Amino acid sequence: MSDYLMPVKNGIHEVVIDKSRFICHVYRVWTVEEANTYIETIKKAHAKANHNCVAYQIGEANDIQRAFDDGEPTGTAGIPMLDVLKRQDIRNCLVIVTRYFGGIKLGAGGLIRAYGSTVSAGIQAVGLARRVPLVSVRLSCDYSLSEVLQSKIHGLGHGIGNVEYGEGVEIEALVETNQVDQFVSWVVVFTHNRVRSVIGEVSYREVPV
Repeated sequence: MSDYLMPVKNGIHEVVIDKSRFICHVYRVWTVEEANTYIETIKKAHAKANHNCVAYQIGEANDIQRAFDDGEPTGTAGIPMLDVLKRQDIRNCLVIVTRYFGGIKLGAGGLIRAYGSTVSAGIQAVGLARRVPLVSVRLSCDYSLSEVLQSKIHGLGHGIGNVEYGEGVEIEALVETNQVDQFVSWVVVFTHNRVRSVIGEVSYREVPV
C-alpha cells in the first residue's frame, strides 16, 4: 500500500480557450459503476455540448485507467486528461471535460494542451488531499497517562483516532507503516512499559496537502 492524491471533493471549473467553453467536472469515485453513473448524468445534462470527454483512475493500487475522446481526434482529449492524473498520481478520480465549440479550430496540438490544462485547472480549483496508509495501534493506559500520552503522540506527528474511556483509557494511534516498530518501542520507553500496545489493521486516512 502506498500513499496517493485524491480530490478533496467533487467540483466544477470552467475555462474559455479560443472561444470554446471547456467545463471540467471532477469527481471522487471508488468503482467503475459509480464513474459510469456520473458520466451518464453529465452527458444528459450537457446533451447539446459538442463533446463530453472522460478520463479516470480507480483503485487503491491504481489498477483501472480509462480515457475516452468522445468524438475529438484520437488521442487529443482523453489521453492528455488521463496524463494529468497519472503525472500527479491522483487516484479514485474521474474527470469529464465538456466542450462547447466556439468556432475556432484548435488543431491536434491545441486540443491536447486545452484538455490537459482544463483538467489541471479543475483539479487545482477543487483541491487535493493525500491518502496515506496508516496502522492502527491500540494503546491501553491509565487515566493519569492519557493526556500527556496523546499530547506526545501528536507532537511526534502521528494521528489520534478513537479514544475510549472505561476502567482505563484506550487510545488509537495512527502511525505510518514504516514507523510502527519505532513507535511501539518509543511507547515502552516513554511510559516505562506501563502501556499495552496492540497493532491493528492498515487503512487509508486523508491528510491535507
